[in-house]
Amino acid sequence: MDVDLRKLRYFVAVAEESHFGRAAERLHITQPVLSRQIRALEGELGAQLFSRGKQSTELTGAGRQLLEDARPLLASAQALGRRVQRAARGASVFTVGFMPGITVTRAVREFTARHPELDLQVVRTSWDTQVRAVHEGVLDVSFVRLPVDHRGLTLRPVFREPRVAVLPAHHRLAGKQSLGIADLAAERLLQDPDAVPEWRDLPDRRVDGEDAGPVAAFRSVEEKLEHVALSGGVLVLPLSTATYYTRTDVVHVAIDDIGPNEVCVAWSADRNSPLLPEFAEIAAIAVTQG
Repeated sequence: MDVDLRKLRYFVAVAEESHFGRAAERLHITQPVLSRQIRALEGELGAQLFSRGKQSTELTGAGRQLLEDARPLLASAQALGRRVQRAARGASVFTVGFMPGITVTRAVREFTARHPELDLQVVRTSWDTQVRAVHEGVLDVSFVRLPVDHRGLTLRPVFREPRVAVLPAHHRLAGKQSLGIADLAAERLLQDPDAVPEWRDLPDRRVDGEDAGPVAAFRSVEEKLEHVALSGGVLVLPLSTATYYTRTDVVHVAIDDIGPNEVCVAWSADRNSPLLPEFAEIAAIAVTQG
């Protein structure tokens, strides 16, 4: 069965907006046209994708499955377009992504020495973009910090490092040599809890009777550190990330009962260029030697 990518884009818009009118505005088409395209897609797939109500539009079980599969498929198609356009311009660019605290200089220099015909570029990423930029074709490879969604990726382990708690300098735990993750149960975590599953799974994360949930609006490490200093929240970061930012109003303390952070080189699983595993091998060796 051939699936029309345009219809998939329309479907994803409706699924994300939960409303045909808002999705039509987002796509710059009329609502009747959008409704016809979704009905046509449902006919092609032989499944109802939405439960349509007066107030909202909800995904069916088939719709939820399609949404899960459609996003990486659309990202892959977008990435393919970028790579073809780049090749058409005669540009031999190899782009490497890296997270804060990860030094890629040695690996990039070694790879450049082997492939002087390539224009090597490095791009700083974040927790939110480290994987998405690979799927979208913005990056050829990316140094990613686990955990990440492995679907559609090939991962090559590179190194592991301890994780630390980042606290305000005046915090009651700031003077300790080390602490346990349970010591942070009463603290407000200023990051995605999926990045710290050990904290997320603690049985009792409460402050004054209220759930101490994460503050999802903070994206960059710099923003989070500002709020650690201002509001007294905490972060759990890899040691190299914590030491990358030098501040006098925050400190970091070792956590002695959680595993290290693992860094991998990631690339799109649907690409078979030999340059990708070659770079990953060089990166692993460079870290071992460095």
